[in-house]
Amino acid sequence: MKLTNPLKTYFLCCRYVLLLTVCSTVYSQVNFTQSNLPIVIITTDINPDTGQATEIPDEPKVAASMKIIYHEDGSTNYVADQDNDAYLDYDGRIKIEIRGSTSQDLPKKQYGWTTYEDDTQTKQNVSILGMPKENDWILNGLAFDPSLMRDYISYNLSRQIGYYTSRTQYCEVIINGEYKGLYILQEKLKDDSNRINIEEIDEDASTGMSLTGGYITKADKTTGGDPVAWSMDSYEGWTDFIHEVPKPEDVTPQQDNYIHQVFTDLATTANSNNINLATGYPSIIDIPTFVDFMVMNELGSNADGYQISTFFHKDIGGKLRAGPIWDFNLTFGNDLFIYGFDRSHTDVWQFSNGDNEGPKFWTDLFNNPEFKCYFSRRWNALTAEGQPLNYNSIDAYIDEIVAQISDAAVREQQTWGTVPNWSNEIADLKSWIAQRINWITANAGSYSACENPELPSLVITGISYHPGESDDFPESDDQEFIQITNTGTTEVNLTGVYLRELGVSYQFTAGSTIAPGAMIYIVSNPEVFELKYGTEAFGQFQRNLSNSTQNLVLADGFGNIIDAVQYDDDAPWPDTADGDGYYLHLIDNALDNSIASSWEAIQEATLSNKNFTATPSFITLYPNPVYGIFTVKSAQAMQQVEIYDVFGKQLQHYTTPGNELKVDINLFPSGIYFVKVTASGNSVTKKIVKS
Repeated sequence: MKLTNPLKTYFLCCRYVLLLTVCSTVYSQVNFTQSNLPIVIITTDINPDTGQATEIPDEPKVAASMKIIYHEDGSTNYVADQDNDAYLDYDGRIKIEIRGSTSQDLPKKQYGWTTYEDDTQTKQNVSILGMPKENDWILNGLAFDPSLMRDYISYNLSRQIGYYTSRTQYCEVIINGEYKGLYILQEKLKDDSNRINIEEIDEDASTGMSLTGGYITKADKTTGGDPVAWSMDSYEGWTDFIHEVPKPEDVTPQQDNYIHQVFTDLATTANSNNINLATGYPSIIDIPTFVDFMVMNELGSNADGYQISTFFHKDIGGKLRAGPIWDFNLTFGNDLFIYGFDRSHTDVWQFSNGDNEGPKFWTDLFNNPEFKCYFSRRWNALTAEGQPLNYNSIDAYIDEIVAQISDAAVREQQTWGTVPNWSNEIADLKSWIAQRINWITANAGSYSACENPELPSLVITGISYHPGESDDFPESDDQEFIQITNTGTTEVNLTGVYLRELGVSYQFTAGSTIAPGAMIYIVSNPEVFELKYGTEAFGQFQRNLSNSTQNLVLADGFGNIIDAVQYDDDAPWPDTADGDGYYLHLIDNALDNSIASSWEAIQEATLSNKNFTATPSFITLYPNPVYGIFTVKSAQAMQQVEIYDVFGKQLQHYTTPGNELKVDINLFPSGIYFVKVTASGNSVTKKIVKS
């Protein structure tokens, strides 16, 4: 790897080698009794061979008990509170191991741990320090970071600009009676509705829509023992990719080939500057996530960015997304100085600095005028006054962190000797950030070409997120729909338009259109939707709408927001739309649909343009109820007759049956079925009951 300043590196290396030598043993014992931060106490089980507490290994995880002392009112936490249930945020079983790669060289270790039931056999999802319930967690030891805050700043800034990033909480840790210092308790990255919100791919998925997701893939080192799935050329070297979801041992050849091809297509289209909405890189990637991933990595000048600790994810039916960001300790001017590296500078692009560049597509994307325009637009927006990445905002945020961990920083120095002049570290960090922001702003280029994109007049005007259940339609999820209206006076080409946020995925078919004033429906189950409402669905989205709250964002191919609604099942949103046989309907298309008062709850039956209980004059079904065989009789020649169950599954299909057809359903279980008859180009759906 290239050293940009060998003389500086030499002196820095000497400095940190000295510190590492000092830290080879405990610097000094700390009489630790209290903290303004949560206190984590871990006690491993007794090793029967030694009679002592079990040492925590690299792997496998070993059993332990853990207590977290936390006064919710913000008052001081005391070690003596470990037996007071009123102050225990967690008191239970875990399994724990040492984690990390290069950080394992340090005497202060980092840990990964899983929460378990009392039997230490069954994993248990729990809420830790107010974070959503899960079972996989991390104790980040702040390795190689004398500021004690680079990961913490980066993750929290990433959340502030709108992305899921590992939630964090500073804490102080005691293991087997020994004070271990300051840590960040944080979430492990994994597929979960409250973390990376993708739905894990079905293990048997091998074709069609099911093969499209969900995946989590990372560019990384292979020190964890996972095999390399594939490698991609960089402009300097190469980058290895590893499967995270599905796990390497579970991924099938079809799944490996599919997700690898997505990355190959990205590389090809980025290299050829193909911006076509149907065939270019906008059709493959969620551009806002790639832009913001670069924004965060470049803000910190992340020495590890793009080549290692770089995550990607893709949900079923969705586009490839970059992130979440991870492992940001070698940022903001910091690096592995003890190994001779000095790469995080204020005046370089990390994706193209001749070292740790990552695959070629990062540089190719940035060199594409359209992508660079969106990068510049986003950068300038986020660094504007009052925004999260504005220098004054970051400066104030750093001061908040300093106030929060200043007492613990003293103990950290007493224990490990790694922060000998913390005040200088903070001053240098602030100065570096100011220079970095100025350099990127001066070199990001103009964004005038993409400042005001022309967007179609598409409005989300109806949402059925929790339909009522009935004997006819017993599955609520199968009845969901999103109604979209073209409120403009011209036809809209829907090529490139998609639902941008995770949770529900849909991309409009290239070349599809919507007429002026027209309404279309994208639905969870087209067959059930048509059976229930007598209206043909425009398309099928993947996964299901949340029954509580969800952010629906309709965007163009470059991620520009056309319309966005975040509905909720609580007031002031109409609560009768939550499972009571109603759906959300925009009162007037001219109203702001982001506001709850613009919506009303409408009975689901009002959407239907067919009445299932009525018998059109040219169609007769008898007997009804039926015990075994019933007759379909039509005054017009029938083209086809289809039989569906209440879940929208087609059970029988008859073509050209003439004017009369006898249907045998003796083998069907008792229940409700739907008969769809097509005659003279018109379709009628009728309900029949099998006794």
